Amino acid sequence: MIEPRLLDRLEQKKARLDDLRPLPVAAVRRLREQLTVEWIYNANAIEGNTLTLRETGLILETGLTVGGKSLREHFEVINHREAIDYVEALTADDEPITPFHARQIHKLVVANIDDETAGQYRNLPARIAASEYQPPDAWQVSQLMDDWGDWLNGPALALHPIERAASAHHRLAAVHSFIDGNGRTARLVMNLLLMRDGYPPTIILWVNRRQYFRVLAQADEGNVAPLVNFVGRAVERSLTIYVQSCTPRAAPLAQEDEWIPLHQAARGTHYSQEYLSLLARKGRLEAIKRGRLWVTTRRAVAAYQRSVGKPEKRGEHTPGA
Repeated sequence: MIEPRLLDRLEQKKARLDDLRPLPVAAVRRLREQLTVEWIYNANAIEGNTLTLRETGLILETGLTVGGKSLREHFEVINHREAIDYVEALTADDEPITPFHARQIHKLVVANIDDETAGQYRNLPARIAASEYQPPDAWQVSQLMDDWGDWLNGPALALHPIERAASAHHRLAAVHSFIDGNGRTARLVMNLLLMRDGYPPTIILWVNRRQYFRVLAQADEGNVAPLVNFVGRAVERSLTIYVQSCTPRAAPLAQEDEWIPLHQAARGTHYSQEYLSLLARKGRLEAIKRGRLWVTTRRAVAAYQRSVGKPEKRGEHTPGA
């Protein structure tokens, strides 16, 4: 289900990260501080929180409030940090993940915002804004969550860890178990599963929210592959950050390994910037997003070119390549 080129890169990077273990304590501490802010900012921004990345970091660092922002938005930051702490604590445990843990995560996510329903399954109908998907009736939620737990600790164990985490995320979100906080809870559960399998925290970026909602809608219709590959690309980004940050370096990077914008990477090749962008979005080209900008390496472009057998001429590119 994972695109073969993407899967190959994921396996290689995961192996490289495992070879680096035990990871440098100082590097991991610095990464955790930086990525926690990014994780919380993006998770909340996807759901409409208007705090900036810098403001999110300020709240986490000082506990101060930001003028002009609602109390709810501040609680969403603080709550998500508490939920991350809980998820990280669970990664050290071998206890099976069950609906109970999803409810505990949800309880932390909406604490001081909606204490009455925190950790409680909804007893009212639900609708998802700007979506044609209709969640199950409230009376079905408890049984569907039990079914989710049985699947997660049964058939899902045979799946690749990334496919299992992405599918668990979708199945949980599709039940829409809670009045509010379903998306954040599902993404935290996804990361709990990934981290238990040795992957670093994976962040769904706010700038990719439209594509994220689109692949979730495709999964609602029975096609989960786009979501699995979308999550796989997010996992690759985190693996890349961790491997780069934890690898001792005695010399500058070789020119072919430097991360450069796609328009630079396209120079001297048979590929256009637009085509490289398409390959990046589909996971066929090793690339990561920095802000809104895709970056890749010359080595990655050369690897893709070798994988398709021969150089292509402009105008002959096909998305299926």
